[in-house]
Amino acid sequence: MSTPSTPPTTLTPDVLVIGGGPAGLTAAANLAPRVTGEVLVLEREKEAGGIPRHSDHTGYGLRDLRRVMTGPAYARRLAADAARAGAVIRTGAMVTHWASDHAVDVTSPQGRFRVEPKAIVLATGARERPRTARRIPGDRPAGVYTTGQLQNAVHLHHQRVGTRAVVVGGELVSWSAAVTLREAGCSVALMVSEYERTEAYAAFNLGGKALLRVPVANRTRVVRVIGRPRVEAVEIENLDTGARRTVECDTVIFTGDWIPDHELVRSGGLALDPGTLGPLVDTALRTSRPGVFAAGNLLHPVDTADIAALDGKHVADQVMSWLGTGGPKEPVPGVRLLAEGPLRWVSPGLLRPGDPAPPRRRLLLWTDEFVRVPRVSVSQGGRVVSEKTLAWPAAPGRVFRVPWSVVRGISPTGGPVTIAVR
Repeated sequence: MSTPSTPPTTLTPDVLVIGGGPAGLTAAANLAPRVTGEVLVLEREKEAGGIPRHSDHTGYGLRDLRRVMTGPAYARRLAADAARAGAVIRTGAMVTHWASDHAVDVTSPQGRFRVEPKAIVLATGARERPRTARRIPGDRPAGVYTTGQLQNAVHLHHQRVGTRAVVVGGELVSWSAAVTLREAGCSVALMVSEYERTEAYAAFNLGGKALLRVPVANRTRVVRVIGRPRVEAVEIENLDTGARRTVECDTVIFTGDWIPDHELVRSGGLALDPGTLGPLVDTALRTSRPGVFAAGNLLHPVDTADIAALDGKHVADQVMSWLGTGGPKEPVPGVRLLAEGPLRWVSPGLLRPGDPAPPRRRLLLWTDEFVRVPRVSVSQGGRVVSEKTLAWPAAPGRVFRVPWSVVRGISPTGGPVTIAVR
């Protein structure tokens, strides 16, 4: 006869924040002074702070803290602010599954425990797709990383990488990888991008090429990884001519191509946004389950850390509003926001009458094509509701921000709203 397992210790904070990155820590810092009970932050890594912890370069904190900091300093500042505000941060703690609609089980080095909060904020962030998910054939040697794996190895564990690398992708994070490689003593033989121009902002592209001396091949993709037991070369193909050539290297970094860390969303049965692959939320950042909210790059993979932090500030207000209603409350029906090609997704994906504007009064979208002078068109029921020409381009590899005012005039009963770029 088997002995019944001992039920785990149960914690009952007012708010549980799952994820100790910029969004989660900022949400906790803004909630802790305002609730009567506890705000608990669970972070699976050994330290809180998220991706900035191992992004050892400057550029963090501009929009949320009004200053420019290195990634590690920014991460420490957010963690310290949350702790100073009264939030409890538990690291090395992983949520393994949902015990009920509003309770989760957690595994940590100190043992298992259950958390039954009044409200939950999901802030689990996003990750880059590894080489296997990109279906790039060839050998399976050592020396293949994503940017996150590279920076974790170099900045947190002080490991050596190779001496000559190929960076796959031309996003902002791709230049971050190039900086890390230089700090690790590894030269960049080539950066490849499938687009006609590199996806990052022009200032980063020009600065990267000039200061880091990184050659860039546009309209190019990696078609094969070569080498055993370590990378020896990659085969690349020009997408316009079909011409192929081999580039010798001992390190390959796959950058960008983000996907949200949505395992808890899926296992919990929360509604998914088929565009972002994160949870479907409204402008109050509510998920489909009352009392469960989401914030940060889980919703829009991927925007900058300070934008994720401002999501955290926004969601804190919405959680307080929900707690003030005295318990579960079904929101009114919403109008679905949809993206039309070349746009891939729009976040938030629901509009509800009476709800607040989204964080920073912006809709966030993702495009698969360059549009130098985008004219944003909003339509509902076959009728164009509004059009607005923007002064900034829409470009792949970075979030395209659109003023909230474009959806003024839509009907709460008029059916789905489609946003397009002409």
